[in-house]
Amino acid sequence: MEQKRENWGSRFGFIMATAGFAIGLGNIWRFPYMVGTNGGGAFLVVYLAICFTICVPLFIAEISLGRKTRLSPIQGMRKLTHKGSPWVLIGWIGAIACILLMSYYLMVIGWMAAYFVKAVSGVFAGATPEQTEAMFTGFVADPVQVGAYTLGIVILLGVIVTRGLKNGVEKACKWMLPILMVMLLILAAKSLMMSPQVEGAQGAMAGLKWYVTPDFSKLDGGVVLAALGQAFFSIGIGIACAFVYGSYLAPDSDLPTDAVIVIALDTGIAVVAGLVIFPALFCFGMDPQAGPGLLFQTMPVIFGQIPGGSIFASMFFFLVVLAGLTSGMGYLEAPATTFGELLGISRKKAVWSVLAVMYILGIPSILSQGPWSHIMIFGKNFFDLADYISGCVMMPVDALLIALYTAFVWKFSGFKEASNVGAKGFKITNAWKPLVVVVVPVAVFIIMVTAIF
Repeated sequence: MEQKRENWGSRFGFIMATAGFAIGLGNIWRFPYMVGTNGGGAFLVVYLAICFTICVPLFIAEISLGRKTRLSPIQGMRKLTHKGSPWVLIGWIGAIACILLMSYYLMVIGWMAAYFVKAVSGVFAGATPEQTEAMFTGFVADPVQVGAYTLGIVILLGVIVTRGLKNGVEKACKWMLPILMVMLLILAAKSLMMSPQVEGAQGAMAGLKWYVTPDFSKLDGGVVLAALGQAFFSIGIGIACAFVYGSYLAPDSDLPTDAVIVIALDTGIAVVAGLVIFPALFCFGMDPQAGPGLLFQTMPVIFGQIPGGSIFASMFFFLVVLAGLTSGMGYLEAPATTFGELLGISRKKAVWSVLAVMYILGIPSILSQGPWSHIMIFGKNFFDLADYISGCVMMPVDALLIALYTAFVWKFSGFKEASNVGAKGFKITNAWKPLVVVVVPVAVFIIMVTAIF
């Protein structure tokens, strides 16, 4: 018997919560350094094109499956097929990938929370790149500090999500996400108005030009694949979240329009994050190709040398924590709902049980930055291994299963009919068929093979 299911309190609440799980550290931490290391404006153009051609139909398909079944992914795919069907792997792989991803994602949110505290205390004032590098490596190597900050994030997420869909996840995202957007726009305006801060620096407008002007001579297969992977990582397809969030939708919701709004918000936040970082980098004559250390080693230097830097650093790291929390709520909601529904246990018990598993699985990742840094499995420490298995293997495999199910089992006609229920303006048309049946499965297969090998 299909159990009674909670619904979103409002369309705005659904959009904010769904955008919340998509908008996270991938937008503010990962996206800028991917732009920096992949040719600037050329990467940006390809990334935007991929988001609105490949990711939109795949995202709509996953949410639509959730709305159609009104169940979590495992039970939902059993309803559409049968128990033991290979397509039920869509639910199992997505939920397990979500737990594994959160095992280290909680730690990274903990890092951000620690840097917010550091920013408030003013430790970045006058800091050099060498000092900020030493500060970061010293902090992450201390498992007691990192474990404590991570535990604080675990407790905060548990308190929010156990309150339920409307009073917990939806209510939190309805105020967290607008605050994040406003703060990011303020920081972008500050960055764009900066003047050169060191001799020989080109200034903010040079950084803006580098960021938004495509140099197609730098465009190659590697850049295209990097953009594919980043779009996929950022929007969060293939980790059960979109399926679960879709299952809470009313049957007459305007799904195609709402999905496009969510992806537009996700890509918009990523683009604005670049406006915060690159103009400021060019004002200090710093290298935009700094890689993953861009956020922790470069931004504190910039904040430490501008008037009111502690205030802006505090704002920046606070909004990064908010971004991590809005994603974390989705990454917790999905497996907690999935396994709670599967095992027939209460929401509260499911949430705290899943969080306990995530935290325990995350302990090796915490230790891998310090005492266990010498332990390698297939050439990777525990942090990198968890990231690789969840993000490079499980998520692409799950997304490929969704793409193949949509194209060859559900078929385009079924996908179109189900997704257009309740659509008032923007709708799936027959022109989408080559995209859904050919382009999306091929693109996701390329992402999967590239990521794994």
